[in-house]
Amino acid sequence: MLRKAMAQIQRTDRRHVGRRQLLAGALALGASHFAPPLVRVSGEPRLPGPPFTLGVASGYPLPTSVVLWTRLAPAPLMPGGGMPSEVVPVEWEVASDDRMGQIIQHGTVGATPAFAHAVHVEVENLEPGRWYWYRFRAGGQVSAIGRTRTAPPNGGGDRLRLAFASCQQYEQGYFTAYRHMLADDLDLIVHVGDYIYESSWGQDHVRKHGAPEPHTLDDYRIRYAVYKSDSDLQAAHAAYPWLCTWDDHEVQNDYANDRSQHLDTPAWFLQRRAAAYRAYYEHMPLRRQMVPFGPDMRLFARVSFGRLAQIHLLDDRQYRSPQPCAAPGRGGANTVEDCQERLDPRLTMLGDVQERWLAAELDRSPARWNVIAQQTLMAQLDRKPGPGQQFWTDGWDGYPAARRRLLDYLGQRKPANPVVFGGDVHSFWVTDLKPDFDDPRSPVVATEFVGTSITSQFRRRQEELESLLADNPHIRLGNGTRRGYLRVEITRERLRADLRTVRSVARPRAEADTLATFVVEDGRPGAVRG
Repeated sequence: MLRKAMAQIQRTDRRHVGRRQLLAGALALGASHFAPPLVRVSGEPRLPGPPFTLGVASGYPLPTSVVLWTRLAPAPLMPGGGMPSEVVPVEWEVASDDRMGQIIQHGTVGATPAFAHAVHVEVENLEPGRWYWYRFRAGGQVSAIGRTRTAPPNGGGDRLRLAFASCQQYEQGYFTAYRHMLADDLDLIVHVGDYIYESSWGQDHVRKHGAPEPHTLDDYRIRYAVYKSDSDLQAAHAAYPWLCTWDDHEVQNDYANDRSQHLDTPAWFLQRRAAAYRAYYEHMPLRRQMVPFGPDMRLFARVSFGRLAQIHLLDDRQYRSPQPCAAPGRGGANTVEDCQERLDPRLTMLGDVQERWLAAELDRSPARWNVIAQQTLMAQLDRKPGPGQQFWTDGWDGYPAARRRLLDYLGQRKPANPVVFGGDVHSFWVTDLKPDFDDPRSPVVATEFVGTSITSQFRRRQEELESLLADNPHIRLGNGTRRGYLRVEITRERLRADLRTVRSVARPRAEADTLATFVVEDGRPGAVRG
């Protein structure tokens, strides 16, 4: 299936060759074709079937290091993944060529039942700014070959190409957007939340979760296995390193810290959150420092790409205050017109520790571009046309004082070229970020791009969205007509963002188009159409 997918991409777009052709060969050819005979580890258990059903992945590149990931699961939709309840040795290899002919590092790691037989290998002593290939072996089987890339040296970097993805409801469509990312000659994919959905919702489903809403650790493990069965998602993980953060659906819709949407008791909900966080760690190419301890998991992080770009990856769920002015008898979001509670300066999206961390990281950043990757729309969005204002409280509009603190900081301290990226709202937005959105004289301190969803449906008509623009003059574009992703290229002189859309998520090989292109020039906050 992967061979056919890569061949299709090459037929539809032959503008990029070289690196993409090498990638197609590495992913399409069976990894076992190039594998030397396996040396069985003493006492290694025999597995009931091929264990690498969930693919391979890499992430969090540093100049000399990268994380490699896989999970052994011969029966991924069963509790335990069909694995024996014992530690299984997994061999890993890193090569300098796509045929794995020049092995430069190798080792063995134990896959434990406590972590669903997932492995996270932090490979060190690599060369900066270059591609590597890798694979795993276990139980006499060999994984597919993956490809990854280290970050440039600390003083280097002249171009960074990346894609931003979010909101991939499995039932509502095929993950076709990832197929098109393979043709984009990227260095990195950044996922900003809702990698899975715990709930079933929407119309015109094209496939099914096949299980009820998850609550236990086994439930969440199976839900991730369902999502990772998508061949285009597997191919994108195998093609590029990833950075990842979560939003609400990795646990429960609209949760905030220890408060659930259904006002479950905090003690009970935190046990559910602990199960969800553990499953997230088990299925993502995360560094060891992110391992969860019960319901707590340090996910926010900084990743640098030489002096060109620094990515600040945020977590706006784990530490946030409960949404203000919730509807009676429930937690979560509400749409409000007169909510004084919303203005409370004590409300926070990021929590005090993360707020201070972000300010400190931006203060000492040497990068030409400072990318803030977070979950949702940051700009104010007055949702009531005409007189009066109406706001949705699950986004930054529910926490305007916290947003003002961040935007005031950007205006006063002036870190180089701050650009905010988000997802969550299943639509594209391009905005000017200002400390005071109600004051026309308030300066633009940063630019914002919000990507549409990979598959998740947009519930409003485009005409409704466009009717809001007159009351929100800081918004350059708002569009929810299609699913897709953001493709971004950063150079020293400018940042270019292409709003990429898939013509249909009901067809796994649907074509893609560019809805619009915007450019941000070095030293000039505010996006202009390219």
